[in-house]
Amino acid sequence: MTALNKPIIMTAIMAKQDFAWADSLRRQYYPSERNVLPAHITLFHHLPPQALNEVKQAVIELTRHSSPPTTSLQRLIHLGTGVGYQLHSPELIDMRMEMADQFHGLLVAQDQQTPRLHITVQNKVSAKEAKELMTRLLLDFESRPFEIKGLALHYYMDGPWQLIGEWPFRG
Repeated sequence: MTALNKPIIMTAIMAKQDFAWADSLRRQYYPSERNVLPAHITLFHHLPPQALNEVKQAVIELTRHSSPPTTSLQRLIHLGTGVGYQLHSPELIDMRMEMADQFHGLLVAQDQQTPRLHITVQNKVSAKEAKELMTRLLLDFESRPFEIKGLALHYYMDGPWQLIGEWPFRG
């Protein structure tokens, strides 16, 4: 693949069954005209394209030596104009913070913060619509285990993303 001069996004890869569940909710509730991405868990929002080799090497090393992090679907969260599911994974947060230390000097302000791991299933709707969906989804919500299988890198393409690569946890 040719390197592009586009920001790099890092995501956690969901297991197939968890991705299918999250993506079906996103397709059902995210406004269709704005839903250009599948369900995802963002770890870094904007890494510089000139650091691609460094970022890729960090991901390869981390996934080579790490086991899949213990993760659970913790709760629903109100996003103001949308709804998401918050994930609880101290191990994944630790991995992400380790990489943030490695990427010191490369991070935008948003990526310098400890992330709130989540999957957005609705966004860019009225506050009333978001509250209604939150109420409806809360009726059936139960915390449960959730599988993270690896890490992925993508180019931000002013809308949809272009996959750079995926690396499973192998430790």
